[in-house]
Amino acid sequence: MWGSQAPPEQDPVQDAPEVGGPQQSAAGLPAVGHSLRAARQQMGVRRTALTLLRVNQKDGFDCPGCAWPEPEHRHTAEFCENGAKAVAEEATLRRVTPAFFEAHPVAELAERSGYWLGQQGRLTRPMYLAEGASHYEPVSWERAFDIVGAELTSLDSPDEAVFYTSGRTSNEAAFLYQLFAREFGTNNLPDCSNMCHESSGSALTETLGVGKGSVLLEDIHQSDLIIVAGQNPGTNHPRMLSALEKAKANGARIITVNPLPEAGMERFRNPQTARGLAGGGTLLTDLFLQVRIGGDQALFRALSRLVLEEGGTDDAFIREHTYGFEEYAAAARAADWEETLRATGLERTEIEQALRMVLDSERTVVCWAMGLTQHKHSVPTIREIVSFLLLRGSIGRPGAGVCPVRGHSNVQGDRTMGIFERPAPEFLDALEKEFGFAPPREHGLDVVRSIRALRDGQAKVFFAMGGNFVSASPDTAVTEDAMRRARLTVHVSTKLNRSHCVTGARALILPTLGRTERDRQGGGDQFVTVEDSMGMVHASRGRLDPADPALLSEPAIVCRLARRVLGAGSRTPWERFEEDYALIRDRIARVVPGFEDFNAKVARPGGFTLPHAPRDSRSFPTATGKANFTAAPLEYPRLPEGRLLLQTLRSHDQYNTTIYGLDDRYRGIRNGRRVVLVNPEDAAALGFADGSYADLTSEWRDGTERTAEGFRVVHYPTARGCAAAYYPETNVLVPLDATADTSNTPASKSLVVRLTPA
Repeated sequence: MWGSQAPPEQDPVQDAPEVGGPQQSAAGLPAVGHSLRAARQQMGVRRTALTLLRVNQKDGFDCPGCAWPEPEHRHTAEFCENGAKAVAEEATLRRVTPAFFEAHPVAELAERSGYWLGQQGRLTRPMYLAEGASHYEPVSWERAFDIVGAELTSLDSPDEAVFYTSGRTSNEAAFLYQLFAREFGTNNLPDCSNMCHESSGSALTETLGVGKGSVLLEDIHQSDLIIVAGQNPGTNHPRMLSALEKAKANGARIITVNPLPEAGMERFRNPQTARGLAGGGTLLTDLFLQVRIGGDQALFRALSRLVLEEGGTDDAFIREHTYGFEEYAAAARAADWEETLRATGLERTEIEQALRMVLDSERTVVCWAMGLTQHKHSVPTIREIVSFLLLRGSIGRPGAGVCPVRGHSNVQGDRTMGIFERPAPEFLDALEKEFGFAPPREHGLDVVRSIRALRDGQAKVFFAMGGNFVSASPDTAVTEDAMRRARLTVHVSTKLNRSHCVTGARALILPTLGRTERDRQGGGDQFVTVEDSMGMVHASRGRLDPADPALLSEPAIVCRLARRVLGAGSRTPWERFEEDYALIRDRIARVVPGFEDFNAKVARPGGFTLPHAPRDSRSFPTATGKANFTAAPLEYPRLPEGRLLLQTLRSHDQYNTTIYGLDDRYRGIRNGRRVVLVNPEDAAALGFADGSYADLTSEWRDGTERTAEGFRVVHYPTARGCAAAYYPETNVLVPLDATADTSNTPASKSLVVRLTPA
């Protein structure tokens, strides 16, 4: 009863999801129960206790889930429900052995759901799918590296290879990975940032000079006003709710901006406190602005207009530290109320109520996530938020600033380590000086451009360091066809996912250690480092025995591949790097600004904070040398008659493309994922009763259409004209060319769709 359970033999039937009403609070005892149940099913009782008590501890390992930072003083149980699920699936006792692949041809695996694939357990041996073969077969590590090496060295150009990175990769592995790719001769280093927060980085680099958030966790605690826009912390970053609760206790007020009411932002029952477990919890949101999808730029432009009219600007800050104020002020003053209300779906009184809270605040933080970053006009929207904050002097002030909340643990660190298809010349100069080779200078391929290159035969090899590229990417059929055109696809993974079933002519699966596991190399036990969403860098030390003695760490895989591909001509000490990660950190310290004395800094309990010029000194490394106001034209999605605006989102039993279960407890959905949430009045006008089934077809200005079939209609309190459905099931609706301006991020949050009876 108390041991781990075997994985499901068959996919659960999901034809008729059960639907109840949405909840008005998050966490509490139910979250504790779900956490422990999921952990026990995967790990058993003893392993659960040994593992969960080390999550996010100073001498433990970083949660492989989200990138929310840890507080200085940590609870014994410093993890959330979805963090517990992520750890359980990595530390599971379930194993995918060569016998599993012998029993399941690839064609059969391709018909399974992502949930079923992920539930099978940890990968244990390198597996190879030969050209024309029906089954993966085990190969030695040496043979696996020979296959990859032979394919890479036979390419006509290094740019025919694509090296993708997931956010879970450590700083050490990411640095080695980009070093290998560039020594091989390409900047084709797409990563998951291209699909999530690339819009944030683009906007913040242009306006503030640093493509990261400007706040620390202490700023959240000290803030007077926190605006949470386009984000659902209760599911995607649950530990953020604890920080919001602390801010509320210190007197902060919270404005939530979202097309959907989310339980976590209504009331938080903190499972680490008696009040949260047995009491009423904490009401978080003081004002809920149920904005129409894509109307956020119009909202912040209207708030800026009102700040200007009320004389609420910080004139000294604007005069000393900013550029472009007059042009922006003219654009804000010209904001039209009729258009604002049409774009936002709000009442003027609601926006004016928000203004009063803004003017009463000396310290304002704006937080956002993918609800703002995945629109065609995402970059102008985020620039608008910066301009709004600049008016009030809310950059470089304690308790104030910009807070893009990154999704995946160490996705920000990967970018810091050089995983970027458009590297800064200064970074390449530092690499050249340190390692004695000339890195390529031409920009490489991001995610969308990589898919095009594979589709068009311009890329021949796809190598993924973690992740589930096929399920994470847009335009599912096009992406899958592109992958099948590759000569070789390679995935470094801990668990099975759909990307292993949609292969090139040949394919390799290279199993690797997880965060929870002891990493023992020639130099003894190793640790790795990660960077959280607020620029804090700290160590991560796994303690469990590896899932299989044959597993290699990610740094070891990169080092061995580099030795096989680059050969004796490389001056980089790959073998020594594999044996001692401290040597990798010594080189990082000499290449990446802010990492000087890296080994000494990370030895401190809790790690260290990277420098951030706008936050630290109100200095702005932009082209103008100041923080830039920007006055972009107002944009928002137009909705034709009889259509809805659809946003893709996660369920509560999900993290990115990893499906932990088939329930979305806070939204009242059980045993199914093919649902579409529609405002009851919109559903009635379109002729869809609650419980009816519809096909979703996205419509684009160029006449392109995509269809996803068989979704149960759920009457739900969304904003009027708006709907929502889970990804990756709805990624098919996003054409490859439907991307955000500037950032090229897939525009998955504002799809014009029509519903037709299924």
